[in-house]
Amino acid sequence: MPTFTDPVTDAAEAYEAMRALAHASRTFDRPEDMYGVLGDLLGSVRSLEQVLTQIATVHENMRDRAADDAGDRATGVRDALATAGELRQAAALIGEAERRLDAASAAAGRIAWHPAAEMPEVGHLINVVFLQGGEADWLLDLIDQGGADAVIQELAGYDYGDETVDAALENGYVYDAPPQGLLDRTAQLDAYTLVYNQDHRHLALYRHMDAFPSPVLLGLEDPRHAATAESPSATAAPSGVRAGPTLAREATAREQSRRERLGTPNIHRQQPGRQAGRGLGR
Repeated sequence: MPTFTDPVTDAAEAYEAMRALAHASRTFDRPEDMYGVLGDLLGSVRSLEQVLTQIATVHENMRDRAADDAGDRATGVRDALATAGELRQAAALIGEAERRLDAASAAAGRIAWHPAAEMPEVGHLINVVFLQGGEADWLLDLIDQGGADAVIQELAGYDYGDETVDAALENGYVYDAPPQGLLDRTAQLDAYTLVYNQDHRHLALYRHMDAFPSPVLLGLEDPRHAATAESPSATAAPSGVRAGPTLAREATAREQSRRERLGTPNIHRQQPGRQAGRGLGR
């Protein structure tokens, strides 16, 4: 607490307060608070100018009591007057700083600070599958034939929902951005990102951890079934697809297997035609 009568105590407290402010002012959670701080500093600087001038005056008025350590009064008087002169020079510089600070405070008073924009959280990418060499050849060839989207649709068959996420977390296959080399190329479809290199013969599929891909990609919806529902006459199974009880039994078995494994979204679909490692990261 200030005493208003004891300059030694008040100076010590002012020093500690400025030390604390120097530490606390490194960051401001509310930028609008800076205007008030500048106002307090402006008042402090004005008081500092007054303090320096007053101390200079006391040195001048009490110079007849000054002496050096050897008792030389003339030297003491000379040093007292020198001190007073330097203090007045400092007070003049503080006065200039006060004017600059006053201008800064006026400019700060014209600022209308807006709340910080809420940045959307960016989900981490998990590795769904990584293939290389002979395992990747047919899919890399498919890029030339059907495009990258066709490959992503094939590789989506290795996404087992929470099971894939858990495997990626356990093995450390979680990334802020898809890992890729200088010669790698990328393609995106829905929640998936494909990274591939046709020269080095490898490819990998990633998706955002919290994203749920298109139900069509996951096999939750089948465009073929939707077409059948819209057209009653379209009851024949497409060429090469087994129809009737056999197809129904296989769909039921896939659905039950999915439910037993995960207990999460029941993703059922035919697996890609080649063997591949699931949950293998680059």
